[in-house]
Amino acid sequence: MIEPSTNQKTKTGKSAGATQVQSLSRALLLLERLAASDMGMSLTDVAGSLGLAPSTTHRLLNSLRSHDFVDLDETQGLWSIGVNAFSIGNAYLKKRDFIAQARPHMKRLVAETGETSNLAILEQGSVVYVGQVESPQTMRMVVSLGSRSPVHASGVGKALLSAMPMKDTLELVRKGGMKSYTEHTIINPSQFEQELVKIARQGYSLDDEEQFEGLRCIAANIYNEYGEAVAAISISGPAVRVKWERIPQLSALVMDAAKEVTQAIGGKAPRA
Repeated sequence: MIEPSTNQKTKTGKSAGATQVQSLSRALLLLERLAASDMGMSLTDVAGSLGLAPSTTHRLLNSLRSHDFVDLDETQGLWSIGVNAFSIGNAYLKKRDFIAQARPHMKRLVAETGETSNLAILEQGSVVYVGQVESPQTMRMVVSLGSRSPVHASGVGKALLSAMPMKDTLELVRKGGMKSYTEHTIINPSQFEQELVKIARQGYSLDDEEQFEGLRCIAANIYNEYGEAVAAISISGPAVRVKWERIPQLSALVMDAAKEVTQAIGGKAPRA
């Protein structure tokens, strides 16, 4: 038997390793696409969204399906996230103790205000929602867990930014860009800096129709034992219900909830 040379072995090993990494990367992108779809996606849609051949996509999906990371509705031909992907994602939530601690306080906020309560963290320059208790109202805010929002145009984002050193905050916002979502979005850096100073002083932030017309959000930070903001808790609802005259009362309820969660996880608010 003829043994391959050392160079041939090295090249083959690198090639196989690169192929495995590429397949893994593609599989993870497939999971991200499916996670972003509420109704599921067809093979053609999945392949097209990633620029992959249908045959390659089908092979990857079947491999993921064999481990219960994706499901296939054979009647409609739609692929969706499987139970194993949910279990792994849920493991992340379990390790973040403040998420479990916050839930009863979020439920109470909904009962007291009638509006949806959200919990969010700052991740890679944007806000990521990690918890929600929906309002019983027909007209209410609903977001998918894991979805993202712009930091400069959301109540939770502005609250979290207000707890950071101003230099770091402005750098983060400039890097992400201050896109205008409505006529109320703050896109001037100097004005935004003043807004953050105000938020830090009063203890809560207000998204006054800055991301969506007709929607207001009030948020306050949850702190860890080092006085660092680890998450923000909020209420969000239509401006016709979250009226200006209710802001003092609603903001006090949100700040109380944030303070109670902070205490529950052994945290402390930073000194003024």
